[in-house]
Amino acid sequence: MKMLRNLEVKNILLLHGVTALAATLLSFLWEVRFGFLMLAVCILYTVLYMSATIKRYRRISNLAADINQILHGDCHISIEQYAEGELGILQSEIYKMTVRLREQQQHMCEEKIFLADSLADISHQIRTPLTSINLLVSLLSKPDIPDAQRQKLSHELYGLLSRIDWLIDALLKISRLDAGTVTFQTQQSPLLELLQKSAAPVLVPMELRNQTLKISGEGTFTGDLLWTCEAVTNILKNCMEHTPNGGTITINASENALYTEIVISDDGNGIDRQDLPHIFERFYKGKDSGDQSFGIGLALARTIIAAQNGTIKAENRLHKGARFRIRFFKGTV
Repeated sequence: MKMLRNLEVKNILLLHGVTALAATLLSFLWEVRFGFLMLAVCILYTVLYMSATIKRYRRISNLAADINQILHGDCHISIEQYAEGELGILQSEIYKMTVRLREQQQHMCEEKIFLADSLADISHQIRTPLTSINLLVSLLSKPDIPDAQRQKLSHELYGLLSRIDWLIDALLKISRLDAGTVTFQTQQSPLLELLQKSAAPVLVPMELRNQTLKISGEGTFTGDLLWTCEAVTNILKNCMEHTPNGGTITINASENALYTEIVISDDGNGIDRQDLPHIFERFYKGKDSGDQSFGIGLALARTIIAAQNGTIKAENRLHKGARFRIRFFKGTV
């Protein structure tokens, strides 16, 4: 029997046999009938012990088989039968392990799916401008191309390369944030300084579009100034792209005892209802998104804000335009 391979069982049986033999011999020496009675008691005890041991080891063997199935991917094993007796504690620990394995397996599957989707999206996003770049390079390689056209094609080529550079830079930032390798610096800065630095990269494009930017802010902001400027700038770029020429973008910021709030509004066409729940998803492009959009700016902004105990909400204004409401909480949300 496999059970007899266990050294503990062998030792117990050996000790029991020696004890039973000694007790039986002494009983026979005392009186014969006592000897037979002691022999019957020892045999009965041995049978009962062996039966209980066989039952226990059978349950342990079944439990080992169930654990083996769990480790090989079958996470639907019921181990409630081990809830009683000396295997109760072991059952509880195995149940915890099963739950943890299920969570890890589900998390790994989700990560694999997300990675595959991300790689496909990144490949698509990069392939589109690369195709245009190849076409422009072939046109520029022609010897008889006029100087005016060559200059125009060179300008378009520079714009496409800038788009790819921005995309790669944004993806690297997101990957660093996801990996947790970014250390946010905590410093107190005036809200007006944060807003002015965030708006600086979009001032020239807004001027070319004849758009107006209104900024007002009172109070202070506590957090990483550079990373937060990155987030606010991406939101401003989104508002600028969806605001018509001659439109207005407004930034209002304030501080109270609970949080610091930044509200960015525009007077464009607003956000489509179908796009509203998805605009912060990576690589999601709404119906009104232009060809220059990668669908990654708002996702990067949300990641930066969330990493600093903040929240961001997008909504449509009552009459016209969209509104982004950012809150950085001073305590744990």
